[in-house]
Amino acid sequence: MYLNCKTYYSFKYGTFSTEELVQTAADKGVTALALTNINSTYDAWDFVRHCRERNIKPLLGAEIRNADSLVCILIAGNNRGLSNIHRFISEHLLSDKKFPDTMPADGSQADCFVIYPVSGKRPEQLLPHEKIGIKPSQINRLFGIDWKLHQDKFVILQPVTIQDAEHFYAHCLLRAIDKNKLLSKLEKEDCCERDETFLAPDELLHYFRQYPWIVMNTYRLMDACSIEMDFGKDKTKQVYGGSQKDDRILLEKLASSGLVRRYDKKNKAAIERMKSELKIIFASGFTAYFLINHDIVQYAQSQGYYHVGRGSGANSIIAYCLGITDVDPIELNLYFERFLNPERTSPPDFDIDFSWTDRDDVMDYMFKRYGHERVALLGSCPTFKRDGIIRQLGKVYGLPDEEIKTLQRSSSIRDHIGRKIFRYGKMILGFPVYPSVHPCGVLISDEPITNYASLFLPPKGLPTAHMDMFTAEDIGLNKFDILSQRGLGHIKETLRLVKQNRGIDIDIHDTNRFKKDERIRAQIRNANTIGCFYIESPAMRQLLKKLHCDDYLTLVAASSIIRPGVAQSGMMREYIQRYHNRETIKYLHPLFEEHLSETFGVMVFQEDVIKIAHYYAGLSLGKSDILRRAMSGKYRSNNQFNMIREEFFQSAAALGRDPELSKEIWRQMESFAGYSFNKAHSASFAVESFMSLYLKTYYPQEFMVAVINNFGGFYSRELYFLELLKEKGEIQPPCVNNSEYYTNIVGSQVHTGLIHIKHLQQNLAEQLLEERKRGGDFLHLHDFIERIDPPLEQLNILVSIGAFRFTGKSKKQLLWEANFLQKKNKQHVPASQSLFNTPPLQFTLPELIDQPIDDLYDQIEILGFPLTNPFALVDDDPARYVASSTLHTKRGKQISVLVYFIASKHILTKNRDVMFFGTFVDSELNWIDTVHFPDTVKAYPLQTTGFYRITGRVVAEFDVDNLEVQKMIKIGYKKRSYAQFS
Repeated sequence: MYLNCKTYYSFKYGTFSTEELVQTAADKGVTALALTNINSTYDAWDFVRHCRERNIKPLLGAEIRNADSLVCILIAGNNRGLSNIHRFISEHLLSDKKFPDTMPADGSQADCFVIYPVSGKRPEQLLPHEKIGIKPSQINRLFGIDWKLHQDKFVILQPVTIQDAEHFYAHCLLRAIDKNKLLSKLEKEDCCERDETFLAPDELLHYFRQYPWIVMNTYRLMDACSIEMDFGKDKTKQVYGGSQKDDRILLEKLASSGLVRRYDKKNKAAIERMKSELKIIFASGFTAYFLINHDIVQYAQSQGYYHVGRGSGANSIIAYCLGITDVDPIELNLYFERFLNPERTSPPDFDIDFSWTDRDDVMDYMFKRYGHERVALLGSCPTFKRDGIIRQLGKVYGLPDEEIKTLQRSSSIRDHIGRKIFRYGKMILGFPVYPSVHPCGVLISDEPITNYASLFLPPKGLPTAHMDMFTAEDIGLNKFDILSQRGLGHIKETLRLVKQNRGIDIDIHDTNRFKKDERIRAQIRNANTIGCFYIESPAMRQLLKKLHCDDYLTLVAASSIIRPGVAQSGMMREYIQRYHNRETIKYLHPLFEEHLSETFGVMVFQEDVIKIAHYYAGLSLGKSDILRRAMSGKYRSNNQFNMIREEFFQSAAALGRDPELSKEIWRQMESFAGYSFNKAHSASFAVESFMSLYLKTYYPQEFMVAVINNFGGFYSRELYFLELLKEKGEIQPPCVNNSEYYTNIVGSQVHTGLIHIKHLQQNLAEQLLEERKRGGDFLHLHDFIERIDPPLEQLNILVSIGAFRFTGKSKKQLLWEANFLQKKNKQHVPASQSLFNTPPLQFTLPELIDQPIDDLYDQIEILGFPLTNPFALVDDDPARYVASSTLHTKRGKQISVLVYFIASKHILTKNRDVMFFGTFVDSELNWIDTVHFPDTVKAYPLQTTGFYRITGRVVAEFDVDNLEVQKMIKIGYKKRSYAQFS
């Protein structure tokens, strides 16, 4: 009888969670239940799982709507019918087509039931699978129609949208958010009816007691429906080539060929490991998964794209031999069971990174190679967070922005509206907001994707499943992770620039040579890593210096211990202490020395959690990996985590382990597992870091231009231009004759790209470049105006940034001429259409002089930052202050420094007070790192950009200097020059 139930996956409409809806049905003794969310089947398989757990028969379908207009309810008779519903919804969502008012009689609803509302449109002649739904409140409508003609067509249609009156109010708030309306402006048709609650079965039957045939029709429909789902079966594409046997032969051949390339024919350890891995891969049915990942990488390489393979799959020698990863598992002694063990049912993770410029093409290849019918991006759902829901509800109530911000900062409010916002905000917290796309997941299924989910089209422009990663894994669809990152863009662009500027080809994959290079090792030791992937942040640079890191293995460890949970647990400091004092290490237990001696008894990698759970607590490798996944948030609920926690302590106790020691080990495991990387993942990052370091060390100017052209990394663009200055790059402002759209380099001359001019229209920049290519360099301002005819405002921007300095005229003179010529040029004939090139007009003007300081202010206004050392603008004398290079001589002393702000990181203390770490440069563009404790933060708040005079005490930890701030004063800029004439 419940043929029209919705959850909160009817986005910003329903108020039931999936589990709550099913539990409510179970509490009321319901034996069959239909889920029909609006134009979506997002939580269908969760619904089926919850129903099975409670012995309720699940029915699946959808409520089809055009905006607020209900068209019909679709109910799947079986899995074929569900696939038809998925295809029907997908067809309209992917093409943004309106749903038809009545369902087409073209077979698209085969194996489905179509229920039209009694008050809506429906075909004159109903087909056998078409029904008419009637709500209890609509029974009186039967008196106005000749229902006997359709006696077999009527079914009970009691919508279930809300729990009660309070949730109806929450529903109205959600509708106001969705409609972007004030709550007071909502109209009746915007919302559901107040009676769309979960009525008890006997109450529903009472309403229809005079129409038993309607009840019977409803039961017959439910009895005719059946949905099956084998949650344990792998539904990822199972065959890459002709057959599974062919796939096994191909994978073994590719692995064997790769092994010869990576090692040699006589490397017994490599051969044995390869054979062992192949045996488990074949037995686990993951052969096609490896071949597909190999195929993706092969395509990328054929296009000249660079990639980094990481994830737990990087523990595999097969992945290394196939070229999916560049991490040698034998060199790093990678833990094979982290990659695959006989108890594991899902394939290992391959996270394949591409440059942000290349990833979309790789994804496009996957759709075309494996077919749109079987490929889709994985979906996701952002949920309402505290600040977001307060903002949304504040807007619904019509509150001004300042009041909303006050509410976000508060924990208790006495105001009537404020109390409502907190009350209903708490109720709505965690509701899904809208269907979105997973950052990197791609599904390739053995059967059509629409057998499992409907599809929609997010802004990314590729079909995306109404399904998140948890559901996909639950039903056996394993995602392929195709990621993008700027670091690979830096590398690719540097190689292009080096070839263009120096004529040199670089083998960037010769990482074994890079790891031994003394100049590169010195760069790591000195933390000269700006622009290098993953190792440029202030925290990472500090860690590298504290470790005196200059080798690959230490960098691998650093890549994991920098993660948040490790530092907060105190284990990062413990690792550094042990790293420098190896002879005094005291291990928690002899097993720690046996299995974690490489990391001095500290759990650094995810594999370490598995090892300790297995060897110390006696959990099986499969259970240990479940523990690692539960700690990492890989499961939707905490149930799995709580169960495995209990098993850990019980198993450890059974082995006679000290309970207090077990608690401490659990604490350390918990702090690491949620944030640490697996070792192969860290190793992959370290390999890419060495690639970046090589380019930064030997081609520093080209490298920094590449970082700028990929729009930086951890820091703002300005910092990378400052680094370019430190590397002796001769930075030139944008020029209409020398600049490209992106920044380019010729010799050591760097021409700032037109893209950095904030208000320059892209189409004008492109027109400029095309015309320059067609007609050659611009001869003078008049020539530019004749050939381009730019809007006056755009012309003034180009003049002000110095883009016509090749003319030898001052900007003031050029601005005067530009305004005169552009007005005169309104009736111009483009130069390309003119028979003769007329000479430029000559003007007699007073001598107009530009002042250097004005140029810097123009750069700040137009680019956002100056193209030279910013200390040329500070209204103070840097020579009066301590320099970064002498901090080590001032340890324990109070000093003052004059610095320029670069970045900051705020954290909350245990007492919920704010403190932050600052990153600044001095006048020599060297780093000064600062610590601002809560009292200092309150007395001297950071205003981000600009210059500061900071007084504090120099403190050192592991030979790394920081400044504990005691006082901080903002310093102004020098005044502009207003001189006009000589």
